[in-house]
This record gives sequence, structure tokens and C-alpha cells, in this order.
Amino acid sequence: MTILNEDYQLNNGVKIPKLALGTWLLDDDAAEKAVTAALQLGYRHIDTAEAYENEKGVGRGIQQSGKARDEIFVTTKLAAELKNYESAAQAIDESLQKLGLDYIDMMIIHSPQPWKEVNQSADRHEAGNLAAYQALEDAYHAGKLRAIGVSNFNQHDLQNILDHATVRPAVNQVLAHVTNTPFELIDFCQQNDILVEAYSPVAHGAVLANPILNELADKYGVSVAQLCIRYDLQLGLLPLPKTANPDHMKQNADVDFVIAADDLETMKHLEHIKDYGKDGFSRFMEVKSNETNCRTRCTGRVCPRICSFKR
Repeated sequence: MTILNEDYQLNNGVKIPKLALGTWLLDDDAAEKAVTAALQLGYRHIDTAEAYENEKGVGRGIQQSGKARDEIFVTTKLAAELKNYESAAQAIDESLQKLGLDYIDMMIIHSPQPWKEVNQSADRHEAGNLAAYQALEDAYHAGKLRAIGVSNFNQHDLQNILDHATVRPAVNQVLAHVTNTPFELIDFCQQNDILVEAYSPVAHGAVLANPILNELADKYGVSVAQLCIRYDLQLGLLPLPKTANPDHMKQNADVDFVIAADDLETMKHLEHIKDYGKDGFSRFMEVKSNETNCRTRCTGRVCPRICSFKR
């Protein structure tokens, strides 16, 4: 599992481990256990978000692991609904408090649009994203954050930041996997020295039954999940597979093989996935949209109660 000892270097010189543990859809208790297990297995990079509502659990897992703070890279995300400076600045401090950390290694804007508008609106919230990013820049200069970036940004969204920001985004975290690889966006990011992080590298499990991928996995003596993670790595991406299962954590990190160039080309050109199923990204979008509507009716920012839409 040598991948756990390998790093990319961000555009500001900060090193970031090449493989991360994703914590999407894990509650605080599950996240605590998963993070503790992952760090004890040798993982050094943990990915969470305000929207996941498990930052406290992630922080407890870091404490329980016994690992030194400077051996761990922690990423969290600004809620997609925060499109002004004041709320974004407040959220940064709240994430620090919830995680129980003196600094966060990287914080990124979770989406250029509030969840309820994703795929529903043409409004890209250019001014709001600049305001939120300004809060990240100020926190970065204050030493609260070691790196900053974005997530789910298309080329237009990125250009807006590049044209106005003083700190270049270090990463753009996007959906990128076999059967759904945004090659043009990846090229644009790489040309602008922005590392692409790939969430859901196994396509929410939707590619596990793909016959071509199963044939290739058998050829290399690995699982389809391992093949998919290796695919992202060979494209120069940083995969963030999510699991709470320590056995799966081990398997996800056991990717010390190389996909041959012709097989990689085959994987690049597989038929685009059409349906992730109800357990995939569509579920997350439905949940976050409903929670956003709820917040709008009450506090306007962070819902104080356990909503029926949550998990």
C-alpha cells in the first residue's frame, strides 16, 4: 500500500497525500470510527464537509487515532448555500471548532450553486462565490487554512475565481470516475496548476457489475474498485473513496499496479453512465435540497434540529 506514502504537491508548495478517505453519508459516530481506523491503517488524508454534518466525529477520530497532527491532512468544505463573506467567515471558524483543530489543511467551496439550484438554475453566483472565496483567502493568510480551493466548479466558475482572486485555487474536487470523466475540465485545471480531486471514484458502486471492467480487473488480479481508483491516479487525479469498512479501506489503498496504456484508453472510452441509482449522488442532491429549503424557512443558515430528511 505504498500509495499511502505518496504525495502530490499543491500550487502553493503544500504536500497533499494522493489518496483520501471520504466520509460522505457517515454520521458523527460512524465517521469517528472510520477516521480512527483509516489513520491507524496508514491513511493520512481525511475529507469531510459542513454539509456532511460529521465534522465533530471526524475530529474525534483524529484525536482517537493517536497520530500526530502534522501527519494528517484534513479537508473540509464550505456549505454550498454560503454566498457572502460574513457567513463564510463564520463557517470557517465553526469548522475549526467542530473539528477541534487549530488549523485546517484545506477548505474548499462545496459547490458554485446552492444545492437546491444545482441542475435547476443558470445562475452561477459569480459574486457570491467571489465573496465566499475572499473569506477563504483571508483565513488562509491568517494561518487558519494551509490551502484553499473549490468543488464542483466548471470552467466558467473557475475562470471567475482565477480572474479576481489573489490566491489560486489549489484543487477542484469533482465527480470523476470510469464512465464519467470530465476530460476537458481536467485539462483546464491541469493547465492552470489546479489539482483535480475525484470524489466517488467507484461511481457510487454503479460500475461494479460492468463486464468490461470486471474482465480488466481479472486481468490485473484486482477488484473493480481497485481498478477504478488506479484509473483516477493514472490520470493524475486524487481519489477520495468513501467507506466505513476497514477491509475496504485496505483494498482501496492496495493499488500498487499499473494499468497498461491500451487498457487505460479502453477505460476512458467506456459508455457514459446513465443512472447511479437512488443510493448515489441523486440521493445526496435530494437530501441537501430538502435541508436547504428547511434552513431557509427557519434560521436561514444552519438547521438546529434533526430533520427527517437526514440519513
